[in-house]
Amino acid sequence: MHPKTKYVFTAAMDVDLEKEALFNEVYDREHIPLILKVPGVLAATRMERAPLVMTIGGETKTVVSEGEPRFSAIYELESAEVLTSEAWAKAVDQGRWPSEVRPYTRNRRHTLHKVM
Repeated sequence: MHPKTKYVFTAAMDVDLEKEALFNEVYDREHIPLILKVPGVLAATRMERAPLVMTIGGETKTVVSEGEPRFSAIYELESAEVLTSEAWAKAVDQGRWPSEVRPYTRNRRHTLHKVM
């Protein structure tokens, strides 16, 4: 984690299967690079949900995460106010994301966590 990170913002969602290739291309080549230019955004990491098998209390379990979005991104922020800045608002609505990708996403979840 970046040493200046004070907040972690997560964006998670599913995308229509027929738009998945476009989703990944635009996310990696346009959306993340635009957001990383926003003052106060320190880092961004994309993730895809994976099967979870873990041992806890001496028992190995397969954890089913029904209803959880398949794709997530974690953004490390200097402050919570980054998310309401003019630069953030501009970045999230640039490129192909708002017109060619966002309409095909669903099960969207956003969270903000303060780093302790």
